[in-house]
Amino acid sequence: MGNSIQDQLLKAGLASKKQAVRARKASNNKKKLKASGIEVVDEVEQLAREEQEKKIARDRELNREKQAVADRKAILAQIKQLIDISQIDKRGDIAFRFTHDSTIRTLMLDTSEHKAVVAGRLAVIYFEDQYFLVPRSVASKIAEREKEVVVVSNPLDGHATEEAETEADEYADYQVPDDLMW
Repeated sequence: MGNSIQDQLLKAGLASKKQAVRARKASNNKKKLKASGIEVVDEVEQLAREEQEKKIARDRELNREKQAVADRKAILAQIKQLIDISQIDKRGDIAFRFTHDSTIRTLMLDTSEHKAVVAGRLAVIYFEDQYFLVPRSVASKIAEREKEVVVVSNPLDGHATEEAETEADEYADYQVPDDLMW
C-alpha cells in the first residue's frame, strides 16, 4: 500500500519510465519556480478557467433571453387584462372603415360609438388577431407597453378645434366689407 500512484501505473504497464521521470521533473520545476516567486502558468488550469468563463457568459446570455421572454409575456398579459377590463361592445349598423397593414378594415358600430371613435374618445386596438374598441385613456396605457397594438386613435375634438381656430386666425387681419353681395 506504500506504493505511489506513479509506481502503480509503472507496474501495471500504463506508463513508461520516461513518462514517470518527465512528470517528476515537471513537478520539481514547478515547486522550484513557486518557491522563487516566479508565477507558474499551468495551461490546463488556464484552459479550465477560460472554459468556466465561457460557460458563465453563455449562462448569463441565456438568462437575459429568458428574462426578455418573461418580460414580453408579462407585457402581453397586461395588455390582455387592460382590454378585457375596458373593451366596449362593437355591434352596430354603421360601418367604420380604417386601414391596418395596408388593408382597409371595417367595424360595425353604433352611432354613439362611431362618433366617439371619430372624435377621438375611443380607439381601435388589434390584439390576438381581433379588433377591440377601448377608451382613449386605456389605449394610451396600451401604447406605452406596445405601440403597434393601437390601430386607430384619432386626436380629440379639442385638438381639432384648436387647429381650426389657428387657421381662422390667419384671416383675422382682413376686413370683410359690409356691402359685399354674393
